Amino acid sequence: MPKPNQQKKPSKPGRPPLPKGNAKAGFLRVRVTSGELQAIEKVAKANGQTMSEFIRGKLLATFGG
Repeated sequence: MPKPNQQKKPSKPGRPPLPKGNAKAGFLRVRVTSGELQAIEKVAKANGQTMSEFIRGKLLATFGG
């Protein structure tokens, strides 16, 4: 039974953890020119995707994933 003077522990800020299997395990950094970055942003936006989603899809398609 909790003691009367104990306060409830505040929750941590930020989003809750992703379900098991949905979290990403790695992080890639790729250097591109400003023109390449603009082209990637434009195509990703036109496809209704974030740049990460667009690039991940292209990489997986290249490797048959």
